[in-house]
Amino acid sequence: MTLAVLKSCAIAGMHAPEVRVEVHVAPGLPAFNIVGLPGTGVKESRERVRSALSSCGYQFPAGRLTANLSPADLPKDSGRFDLPIALGVLLASGQIVMPPGQAVAMLSRTVFAGELSLTGTLIPVAAPLVIGLSVYRQKIKDAVLVLPKENAVVAAHIQGLNVLGAKTLKEVADFLVGHTHPGYELAGEVAAKETTVYPCLSDVKGQAMACRALEIAASGGHGLLMSGPPGVGKSMLAQRLPGLLPALSSEQLLEVTAVQSLSQREAVMSMQRPFRAPHHSASMVSLIGGGTQPKPGEISMAHHGVLFLDELPEFDRRALESLREPMEKGEICITRSSRSVVYPAQFQLISAMNPCPCGYLGHASKPCVCTPEKINRYQGKLSGPLLDRIDMQITVHPFRGDWETAQAAEPSVLVKDRVAFCRHTQQARQGKLNAHLDAAEIGRYCQLDSACNQLIQQACQRFSWSVRVMHRVLRVARTIADMTGKDGIDTVSLSEAISYRQQMD
Repeated sequence: MTLAVLKSCAIAGMHAPEVRVEVHVAPGLPAFNIVGLPGTGVKESRERVRSALSSCGYQFPAGRLTANLSPADLPKDSGRFDLPIALGVLLASGQIVMPPGQAVAMLSRTVFAGELSLTGTLIPVAAPLVIGLSVYRQKIKDAVLVLPKENAVVAAHIQGLNVLGAKTLKEVADFLVGHTHPGYELAGEVAAKETTVYPCLSDVKGQAMACRALEIAASGGHGLLMSGPPGVGKSMLAQRLPGLLPALSSEQLLEVTAVQSLSQREAVMSMQRPFRAPHHSASMVSLIGGGTQPKPGEISMAHHGVLFLDELPEFDRRALESLREPMEKGEICITRSSRSVVYPAQFQLISAMNPCPCGYLGHASKPCVCTPEKINRYQGKLSGPLLDRIDMQITVHPFRGDWETAQAAEPSVLVKDRVAFCRHTQQARQGKLNAHLDAAEIGRYCQLDSACNQLIQQACQRFSWSVRVMHRVLRVARTIADMTGKDGIDTVSLSEAISYRQQMD
Protein backbone atom coordinates (compact mmCIF):
# COMPACT_ATOMS: atom_id res chain seq x y z
CA MET A 1 0.00 0.00 0.00
CA THR A 2 1.06 3.61 -0.53
CA LEU A 3 -1.22 4.90 2.23
CA ALA A 4 -1.23 3.75 5.85
CA VAL A 5 -3.67 4.87 8.55
CA LEU A 6 -2.96 4.38 12.27
CA LYS A 7 -4.31 5.73 15.55
CA SER A 8 -2.52 7.81 18.15
CA CYS A 9 -3.58 10.54 20.57
CA ALA A 10 -2.88 14.08 21.72
CA ILE A 11 -3.00 15.39 25.28
CA ALA A 12 -5.62 17.99 26.28
CA GLY A 13 -5.78 18.30 30.05
CA MET A 14 -6.94 15.00 31.52
CA HIS A 15 -8.11 13.74 28.14
CA ALA A 16 -6.26 12.20 25.21
CA PRO A 17 -8.32 12.91 22.07
CA GLU A 18 -7.81 10.48 19.21
CA VAL A 19 -5.45 11.51 16.41
CA ARG A 20 -5.61 9.81 13.02
CA VAL A 21 -2.10 9.39 11.58
CA GLU A 22 -2.09 9.08 7.78
CA VAL A 23 1.19 8.41 5.97
CA HIS A 24 1.35 8.59 2.18
CA VAL A 25 4.29 7.68 -0.04
CA ALA A 26 4.21 9.05 -3.61
CA PRO A 27 6.70 9.32 -6.48
CA GLY A 28 8.54 12.63 -6.75
CA LEU A 29 11.45 14.57 -5.41
CA PRO A 30 12.53 13.34 -1.94
CA ALA A 31 10.62 15.20 0.77
CA PHE A 32 9.15 14.43 4.17
CA ASN A 33 6.38 16.75 5.39
CA ILE A 34 4.23 16.55 8.52
CA VAL A 35 0.95 18.49 8.41
CA GLY A 36 -1.99 18.85 10.78
CA LEU A 37 -0.99 21.63 13.20
CA PRO A 38 2.20 19.94 14.46
CA GLY A 39 4.23 21.56 17.23
CA THR A 40 8.00 21.88 17.27
CA GLY A 41 8.42 18.49 18.90
CA VAL A 42 6.34 16.84 16.18
CA LYS A 43 8.19 18.59 13.35
CA GLU A 44 11.48 17.27 14.71
CA SER A 45 10.01 13.79 14.42
CA ARG A 46 11.15 13.68 10.78
CA GLU A 47 14.81 13.36 11.71
CA ARG A 48 14.18 10.91 14.53
CA VAL A 49 12.06 8.65 12.32
CA ARG A 50 14.59 8.75 9.49
CA SER A 51 17.48 7.72 11.75
CA ALA A 52 15.45 5.14 13.69
CA LEU A 53 14.37 3.35 10.50
CA SER A 54 17.96 3.17 9.30
CA SER A 55 19.22 1.91 12.67
CA CYS A 56 16.62 -0.88 12.71
CA GLY A 57 17.64 -2.14 9.27
CA TYR A 58 14.86 -0.56 7.22
CA GLN A 59 15.14 1.74 4.21
CA PHE A 60 13.82 5.26 4.25
CA PRO A 61 11.74 5.35 1.04
CA ALA A 62 12.75 7.59 -1.82
CA GLY A 63 9.98 9.88 -2.95
CA ARG A 64 7.56 12.31 -1.43
CA LEU A 65 6.34 11.37 2.07
CA THR A 66 3.44 13.15 3.74
CA ALA A 67 2.26 12.47 7.29
CA ASN A 68 -1.11 14.01 8.16
CA LEU A 69 -2.22 14.29 11.79
CA SER A 70 -6.00 14.65 11.90
CA PRO A 71 -8.00 16.56 13.08
CA ALA A 72 -6.04 19.55 11.84
CA ASP A 73 -7.50 22.01 14.37
CA LEU A 74 -6.18 20.06 17.37
CA PRO A 75 -2.74 21.23 18.60
CA LYS A 76 -0.20 18.40 18.71
CA ASP A 77 3.14 18.37 20.46
CA SER A 78 5.78 16.05 21.94
CA GLY A 79 7.41 12.99 20.43
CA ARG A 80 4.59 10.51 21.09
CA PHE A 81 3.76 10.53 17.36
CA ASP A 82 7.19 9.15 16.38
CA LEU A 83 6.09 5.52 16.66
CA PRO A 84 2.88 5.71 14.59
CA ILE A 85 4.59 7.85 11.93
CA ALA A 86 7.48 5.39 11.64
CA LEU A 87 5.10 2.43 11.41
CA GLY A 88 3.07 4.30 8.81
CA VAL A 89 6.19 4.80 6.70
CA LEU A 90 6.99 1.08 6.88
CA LEU A 91 3.44 0.06 5.98
CA ALA A 92 2.99 2.62 3.21
CA SER A 93 6.33 1.73 1.61
CA GLY A 94 5.59 -2.00 1.79
CA GLN A 95 8.57 -2.86 3.99
CA ILE A 96 6.26 -4.63 6.43
CA VAL A 97 3.08 -6.42 5.35
CA MET A 98 0.36 -7.35 7.80
CA PRO A 99 -1.58 -10.64 7.47
CA PRO A 100 -4.26 -10.43 4.73
CA GLY A 101 -7.67 -9.42 6.03
CA GLN A 102 -6.36 -8.34 9.43
CA ALA A 103 -4.73 -5.00 8.71
CA VAL A 104 -7.81 -2.77 8.76
CA ALA A 105 -9.43 -4.45 11.78
CA MET A 106 -6.24 -4.53 13.82
CA LEU A 107 -5.14 -0.97 13.09
CA SER A 108 -8.64 0.38 13.80
CA ARG A 109 -8.55 -0.89 17.40
CA THR A 110 -4.86 -0.27 18.19
CA VAL A 111 -3.48 3.02 19.53
CA PHE A 112 0.25 3.73 19.22
CA ALA A 113 2.23 6.26 21.27
CA GLY A 114 5.98 6.43 21.76
CA GLU A 115 9.02 8.58 21.15
CA LEU A 116 11.93 7.17 19.15
CA SER A 117 15.62 7.55 19.77
CA LEU A 118 18.00 7.68 16.81
CA THR A 119 18.81 4.01 17.43
CA GLY A 120 15.17 2.91 17.20
CA THR A 121 14.71 2.47 20.94
CA LEU A 122 11.35 3.53 22.36
CA ILE A 123 11.56 6.35 24.90
CA PRO A 124 8.83 6.78 27.56
CA VAL A 125 6.31 9.54 26.95
CA ALA A 126 4.45 11.74 29.41
CA ALA A 127 0.99 10.95 30.78
CA PRO A 128 0.66 7.23 29.96
CA LEU A 129 -2.26 6.91 32.38
CA VAL A 130 -4.10 9.81 30.75
CA ILE A 131 -3.69 8.05 27.41
CA GLY A 132 -4.71 4.68 28.81
CA LEU A 133 -7.79 5.98 30.61
CA SER A 134 -8.95 7.82 27.49
CA VAL A 135 -8.56 4.70 25.34
CA TYR A 136 -10.40 2.64 27.95
CA ARG A 137 -13.32 5.11 28.11
CA GLN A 138 -13.81 4.90 24.34
CA LYS A 139 -15.10 1.34 24.89
CA ILE A 140 -13.52 0.05 21.69
CA LYS A 141 -13.93 -3.71 21.51
CA ASP A 142 -10.60 -5.51 22.04
CA ALA A 143 -8.76 -2.18 22.12
CA VAL A 144 -4.97 -2.40 22.33
CA LEU A 145 -2.59 0.31 23.52
CA VAL A 146 1.04 0.04 22.39
CA LEU A 147 3.52 1.99 24.52
CA PRO A 148 7.20 1.98 25.45
CA LYS A 149 7.93 -0.72 28.00
CA GLU A 150 8.31 1.68 30.94
CA ASN A 151 4.96 3.33 30.20
CA ALA A 152 3.21 -0.01 29.69
CA VAL A 153 4.06 -1.11 33.22
CA VAL A 154 2.13 1.90 34.53
CA ALA A 155 -0.79 1.86 32.07
CA ALA A 156 -1.33 -1.88 32.60
CA HIS A 157 -2.88 -1.09 35.99
CA ILE A 158 -6.03 0.01 34.15
CA GLN A 159 -8.36 -2.96 34.51
CA GLY A 160 -9.90 -4.14 31.23
CA LEU A 161 -7.36 -2.54 28.89
CA ASN A 162 -4.89 -4.53 26.79
CA VAL A 163 -1.53 -2.78 27.08
CA LEU A 164 1.49 -3.93 25.09
CA GLY A 165 4.97 -2.72 25.94
CA ALA A 166 7.89 -2.77 23.52
CA LYS A 167 11.50 -1.68 23.78
CA THR A 168 12.24 -0.96 20.11
CA LEU A 169 10.56 -0.03 16.85
CA LYS A 170 11.59 -3.41 15.46
CA GLU A 171 9.58 -5.23 18.14
CA VAL A 172 6.40 -3.34 17.25
CA ALA A 173 6.95 -3.91 13.52
CA ASP A 174 7.41 -7.64 14.11
CA PHE A 175 4.25 -7.67 16.21
CA LEU A 176 2.23 -6.14 13.36
CA VAL A 177 3.35 -8.75 10.85
CA GLY A 178 2.60 -11.51 13.35
CA HIS A 179 6.13 -12.76 14.00
CA THR A 180 6.53 -11.93 17.66
CA HIS A 181 4.55 -10.47 20.52
CA PRO A 182 5.98 -7.59 22.55
CA GLY A 183 6.32 -8.17 26.25
CA TYR A 184 3.49 -6.73 28.28
CA GLU A 185 2.36 -6.29 31.85
CA LEU A 186 -0.91 -7.91 32.88
CA ALA A 187 -3.30 -5.60 34.67
CA GLY A 188 -3.61 -6.54 38.31
CA GLU A 189 -4.02 -5.19 41.77
CA VAL A 190 -2.05 -2.01 42.34
CA ALA A 191 0.83 -2.73 44.69
CA ALA A 192 0.85 -0.42 47.69
CA LYS A 193 3.98 1.69 47.90
CA GLU A 194 4.84 3.66 51.01
CA THR A 195 7.07 6.44 49.72
CA THR A 196 6.85 8.74 52.74
CA VAL A 197 6.80 8.14 56.48
CA TYR A 198 4.75 10.90 58.07
CA PRO A 199 5.53 12.10 61.62
CA CYS A 200 3.33 10.77 64.40
CA LEU A 201 0.63 12.84 66.04
CA SER A 202 1.92 11.73 69.45
CA ASP A 203 4.80 14.18 68.98
CA VAL A 204 2.31 16.97 69.74
CA LYS A 205 1.87 17.91 73.38
CA GLY A 206 -0.54 20.26 75.10
CA GLN A 207 -2.79 20.93 72.09
CA ALA A 208 -5.77 18.69 72.77
CA MET A 209 -8.30 21.02 71.15
CA ALA A 210 -6.21 21.48 68.00
CA CYS A 211 -5.64 17.71 67.73
CA ARG A 212 -9.38 17.15 68.08
CA ALA A 213 -10.04 19.66 65.29
CA LEU A 214 -7.43 17.94 63.13
CA GLU A 215 -9.15 14.57 63.59
CA ILE A 216 -12.53 16.07 62.68
CA ALA A 217 -11.04 17.68 59.58
CA ALA A 218 -9.48 14.36 58.55
CA SER A 219 -12.69 12.42 59.21
CA GLY A 220 -14.90 14.62 57.05
CA GLY A 221 -12.42 16.06 54.56
CA HIS A 222 -13.00 19.57 55.90
CA GLY A 223 -10.83 22.58 55.26
CA LEU A 224 -9.03 23.92 58.32
CA LEU A 225 -7.51 27.32 59.10
CA MET A 226 -5.30 27.56 62.18
CA SER A 227 -4.40 30.96 63.60
CA GLY A 228 -1.96 31.56 66.42
CA PRO A 229 1.38 33.06 67.45
CA PRO A 230 4.67 31.65 66.17
CA GLY A 231 5.86 28.37 67.61
CA VAL A 232 2.56 27.00 68.92
CA GLY A 233 2.62 24.02 66.53
CA LYS A 234 0.40 25.00 63.58
CA SER A 235 2.78 23.68 60.92
CA MET A 236 3.59 20.68 63.11
CA LEU A 237 -0.08 19.73 63.22
CA ALA A 238 -0.59 20.20 59.49
CA GLN A 239 2.36 17.98 58.64
CA ARG A 240 0.78 15.16 60.63
CA LEU A 241 -2.58 15.27 58.87
CA PRO A 242 -1.55 13.05 55.91
CA GLY A 243 -0.63 10.32 58.39
CA LEU A 244 -4.25 10.27 59.59
CA LEU A 245 -5.80 9.78 56.15
CA PRO A 246 -6.65 6.38 54.65
CA ALA A 247 -4.81 5.08 51.60
CA LEU A 248 -6.02 5.93 48.11
CA SER A 249 -8.42 3.55 46.42
CA SER A 250 -7.31 1.94 43.15
CA GLU A 251 -9.44 4.39 41.15
CA GLN A 252 -8.14 7.39 43.08
CA LEU A 253 -4.57 6.15 42.63
CA LEU A 254 -4.98 6.15 38.85
CA GLU A 255 -6.40 9.68 38.90
CA VAL A 256 -3.65 11.04 41.14
CA THR A 257 -0.86 9.40 39.15
CA ALA A 258 -2.42 10.57 35.88
CA VAL A 259 -2.36 14.19 37.06
CA GLN A 260 1.21 13.91 38.29
CA SER A 261 2.34 12.35 35.01
CA LEU A 262 1.28 15.52 33.19
CA SER A 263 3.96 17.48 35.06
CA GLN A 264 6.68 14.90 35.50
CA ARG A 265 7.82 12.17 33.12
CA GLU A 266 8.14 9.51 35.85
CA ALA A 267 5.23 9.73 38.30
CA VAL A 268 5.52 7.46 41.34
CA MET A 269 2.49 5.27 42.00
CA SER A 270 1.98 5.59 45.74
CA MET A 271 -1.07 4.62 47.78
CA GLN A 272 -0.40 7.58 50.08
CA ARG A 273 -2.43 10.72 49.55
CA PRO A 274 -0.56 13.69 48.07
CA PHE A 275 0.67 16.41 50.42
CA ARG A 276 1.64 19.67 48.75
CA ALA A 277 3.06 22.63 50.66
CA PRO A 278 3.99 25.47 48.25
CA HIS A 279 5.95 28.47 49.52
CA HIS A 280 3.98 31.66 50.08
CA SER A 281 5.85 33.29 47.18
CA ALA A 282 4.06 30.92 44.76
CA SER A 283 2.34 32.64 41.85
CA MET A 284 -1.25 32.17 40.77
CA VAL A 285 -0.15 30.02 37.82
CA SER A 286 1.88 27.71 40.04
CA LEU A 287 -1.10 27.30 42.37
CA ILE A 288 -3.96 26.71 39.95
CA GLY A 289 -2.02 25.75 36.82
CA GLY A 290 -1.61 27.36 33.43
CA GLY A 291 1.17 28.49 31.14
CA THR A 292 1.45 28.68 27.36
CA GLN A 293 1.16 24.90 27.30
CA PRO A 294 -1.22 24.44 30.27
CA LYS A 295 0.11 22.30 33.09
CA PRO A 296 -1.61 21.34 36.36
CA GLY A 297 -0.83 23.48 39.40
CA GLU A 298 -0.46 22.69 43.08
CA ILE A 299 -4.21 22.34 43.64
CA SER A 300 -4.37 19.60 41.00
CA MET A 301 -1.20 17.93 42.24
CA ALA A 302 -2.97 17.77 45.64
CA HIS A 303 -6.02 16.02 44.11
CA HIS A 304 -7.47 13.53 46.65
CA GLY A 305 -4.87 14.80 49.11
CA VAL A 306 -3.87 17.80 51.21
CA LEU A 307 -2.85 21.31 50.15
CA PHE A 308 -1.07 23.08 53.01
CA LEU A 309 -0.69 26.85 52.77
CA ASP A 310 1.49 28.14 55.59
CA GLU A 311 1.57 31.89 56.31
CA LEU A 312 -1.70 32.24 54.40
CA PRO A 313 -1.91 36.08 54.33
CA GLU A 314 1.59 36.25 52.81
CA PHE A 315 0.35 34.64 49.59
CA ASP A 316 -0.54 36.88 46.69
CA ARG A 317 -4.17 37.96 47.05
CA ARG A 318 -4.97 37.10 43.42
CA ALA A 319 -3.55 33.63 43.96
CA LEU A 320 -5.71 33.10 47.04
CA GLU A 321 -8.85 34.39 45.35
CA SER A 322 -8.27 31.97 42.48
CA LEU A 323 -8.83 29.10 44.93
CA ARG A 324 -12.49 29.96 45.48
CA GLU A 325 -13.93 28.23 42.42
CA PRO A 326 -11.96 24.96 42.65
CA MET A 327 -12.75 24.73 46.38
CA GLU A 328 -16.44 24.64 45.43
CA LYS A 329 -16.33 22.57 42.23
CA GLY A 330 -13.40 20.24 42.83
CA GLU A 331 -11.88 21.10 39.45
CA ILE A 332 -10.21 24.00 37.66
CA CYS A 333 -10.84 25.15 34.11
CA ILE A 334 -7.86 26.89 32.49
CA THR A 335 -8.70 28.85 29.36
CA ARG A 336 -6.19 29.98 26.76
CA SER A 337 -6.75 31.60 23.38
CA SER A 338 -6.48 28.28 21.54
CA ARG A 339 -8.20 25.91 23.97
CA SER A 340 -9.53 25.19 27.43
CA VAL A 341 -8.46 22.33 29.68
CA VAL A 342 -9.98 21.03 32.90
CA TYR A 343 -7.90 19.50 35.69
CA PRO A 344 -9.30 17.78 38.80
CA ALA A 345 -8.69 19.65 42.05
CA GLN A 346 -10.56 17.95 44.88
CA PHE A 347 -8.12 18.84 47.63
CA GLN A 348 -8.37 19.37 51.38
CA LEU A 349 -7.13 22.85 52.24
CA ILE A 350 -5.17 23.14 55.48
CA SER A 351 -3.80 26.60 56.21
CA ALA A 352 -2.01 28.44 58.99
CA MET A 353 -1.46 32.09 59.80
CA ASN A 354 -0.36 34.49 62.50
CA PRO A 355 -3.03 36.84 63.89
CA CYS A 356 -0.98 39.91 62.93
CA PRO A 357 2.32 40.81 61.19
CA CYS A 358 4.39 40.46 64.37
CA GLY A 359 2.44 37.35 65.36
CA TYR A 360 1.64 38.19 68.97
CA LEU A 361 -1.79 39.80 68.85
CA GLY A 362 -3.71 38.51 71.88
CA HIS A 363 -0.67 36.75 73.36
CA ALA A 364 -0.79 36.44 77.14
CA SER A 365 2.82 37.46 77.82
CA LYS A 366 4.28 39.02 74.65
CA PRO A 367 2.85 42.38 73.58
CA CYS A 368 1.84 43.04 69.99
CA VAL A 369 3.81 45.87 68.35
CA CYS A 370 1.56 46.24 65.29
CA THR A 371 -0.58 49.30 64.70
CA PRO A 372 -4.32 48.83 64.10
CA GLU A 373 -3.79 49.81 60.47
CA LYS A 374 -1.17 47.09 59.99
CA ILE A 375 -3.41 44.50 61.63
CA ASN A 376 -6.39 45.44 59.46
CA ARG A 377 -4.26 45.41 56.32
CA TYR A 378 -2.78 42.03 57.22
CA GLN A 379 -6.08 40.35 58.03
CA GLY A 380 -7.75 42.07 55.09
CA LYS A 381 -5.66 40.01 52.67
CA LEU A 382 -8.12 37.18 53.34
CA SER A 383 -11.44 38.05 51.75
CA GLY A 384 -14.80 37.12 53.25
CA PRO A 385 -15.76 34.82 50.35
CA LEU A 386 -12.51 32.87 50.78
CA LEU A 387 -12.96 32.50 54.54
CA ASP A 388 -16.56 31.43 53.98
CA ARG A 389 -15.27 28.40 52.08
CA ILE A 390 -13.02 27.14 54.90
CA ASP A 391 -15.14 24.85 57.09
CA MET A 392 -13.17 25.05 60.33
CA GLN A 393 -11.31 28.08 61.68
CA ILE A 394 -9.59 27.74 65.05
CA THR A 395 -7.13 29.59 67.23
CA VAL A 396 -4.13 27.58 68.47
CA HIS A 397 -3.03 28.97 71.83
CA PRO A 398 0.45 28.69 73.39
CA PHE A 399 0.88 25.80 75.81
CA ARG A 400 1.08 26.80 79.45
CA GLY A 401 2.45 24.33 81.92
CA ASP A 402 5.21 21.81 82.41
CA TRP A 403 6.30 20.51 79.01
CA GLU A 404 7.79 17.32 80.49
CA THR A 405 4.54 16.28 82.15
CA ALA A 406 2.22 17.51 79.38
CA GLN A 407 0.01 14.84 77.88
CA ALA A 408 0.90 13.81 74.35
CA ALA A 409 -1.70 13.28 71.67
CA GLU A 410 -2.75 9.79 70.62
CA PRO A 411 -0.53 7.97 68.10
CA SER A 412 -1.46 8.53 64.48
CA VAL A 413 -2.19 4.85 63.91
CA LEU A 414 -5.05 4.90 66.44
CA VAL A 415 -6.54 8.11 65.10
CA LYS A 416 -6.17 6.82 61.54
CA ASP A 417 -8.36 3.80 62.33
CA ARG A 418 -11.13 6.05 63.66
CA VAL A 419 -10.84 8.35 60.65
CA ALA A 420 -11.12 5.39 58.26
CA PHE A 421 -14.22 4.08 60.05
CA CYS A 422 -15.87 7.50 59.99
CA ARG A 423 -15.14 7.96 56.30
CA HIS A 424 -16.53 4.51 55.56
CA THR A 425 -19.75 5.49 57.34
CA GLN A 426 -20.11 8.59 55.18
CA GLN A 427 -19.38 6.74 51.94
CA ALA A 428 -21.92 4.04 52.80
CA ARG A 429 -24.61 6.59 53.63
CA GLN A 430 -24.20 9.18 50.88
CA GLY A 431 -21.38 8.07 48.58
CA LYS A 432 -19.11 11.01 49.47
CA LEU A 433 -17.47 12.76 52.40
CA ASN A 434 -19.47 15.26 54.44
CA ALA A 435 -17.30 18.14 53.22
CA HIS A 436 -18.59 17.55 49.68
CA LEU A 437 -22.33 17.56 50.45
CA ASP A 438 -24.32 20.00 48.32
CA ALA A 439 -27.30 22.06 49.53
CA ALA A 440 -29.88 19.38 48.71
CA GLU A 441 -27.84 16.67 50.42
CA ILE A 442 -27.36 18.85 53.49
CA GLY A 443 -31.15 19.07 53.79
CA ARG A 444 -31.37 15.28 53.54
CA TYR A 445 -28.49 14.16 55.76
CA CYS A 446 -28.13 17.08 58.19
CA GLN A 447 -31.67 17.38 59.49
CA LEU A 448 -32.09 19.26 62.76
CA ASP A 449 -34.59 18.95 65.57
CA SER A 450 -36.19 22.05 67.08
CA ALA A 451 -33.44 22.57 69.67
CA CYS A 452 -30.65 22.33 67.07
CA ASN A 453 -32.55 24.56 64.67
CA GLN A 454 -32.92 27.22 67.34
CA LEU A 455 -29.21 26.93 68.19
CA ILE A 456 -28.00 27.37 64.60
CA GLN A 457 -30.36 30.31 64.04
CA GLN A 458 -29.00 32.04 67.14
CA ALA A 459 -25.43 31.49 65.93
CA CYS A 460 -26.25 32.86 62.47
CA GLN A 461 -27.75 36.01 63.96
CA ARG A 462 -24.99 36.54 66.52
CA PHE A 463 -22.09 36.07 64.10
CA SER A 464 -23.84 37.36 60.95
CA TRP A 465 -23.24 34.12 59.09
CA SER A 466 -24.22 33.65 55.48
CA VAL A 467 -26.14 30.59 54.29
CA ARG A 468 -22.85 29.19 52.95
CA VAL A 469 -21.23 29.42 56.39
CA MET A 470 -24.27 27.79 58.00
CA HIS A 471 -24.03 24.89 55.56
CA ARG A 472 -20.34 24.48 56.35
CA VAL A 473 -21.06 24.34 60.07
CA LEU A 474 -23.76 21.72 59.50
CA ARG A 475 -21.31 19.59 57.52
CA VAL A 476 -18.84 19.69 60.39
CA ALA A 477 -21.62 18.86 62.86
CA ARG A 478 -22.60 15.87 60.72
CA THR A 479 -18.98 14.64 60.87
CA ILE A 480 -18.82 15.03 64.65
CA ALA A 481 -22.05 13.04 64.95
CA ASP A 482 -20.60 10.32 62.72
CA MET A 483 -17.47 10.15 64.87
CA THR A 484 -19.58 9.45 67.95
CA GLY A 485 -21.82 6.94 66.16
CA LYS A 486 -24.98 9.07 66.35
CA ASP A 487 -27.69 8.76 63.71
CA GLY A 488 -28.37 12.48 63.62
CA ILE A 489 -27.00 15.84 64.69
CA ASP A 490 -27.67 16.77 68.32
CA THR A 491 -26.99 19.96 70.24
CA VAL A 492 -23.64 18.65 71.51
CA SER A 493 -22.34 17.97 67.99
CA LEU A 494 -23.70 21.26 66.69
CA SER A 495 -22.27 23.29 69.58
CA GLU A 496 -18.82 21.83 68.99
CA ALA A 497 -19.07 22.57 65.26
CA ILE A 498 -20.02 26.18 66.03
CA SER A 499 -17.02 26.50 68.35
CA TYR A 500 -14.70 25.66 65.45
CA ARG A 501 -16.09 28.54 63.44
CA GLN A 502 -16.81 31.55 65.62
CA GLN A 503 -13.24 32.26 66.73
CA MET A 504 -12.11 33.60 63.37
CA ASP A 505 -15.22 35.59 62.53
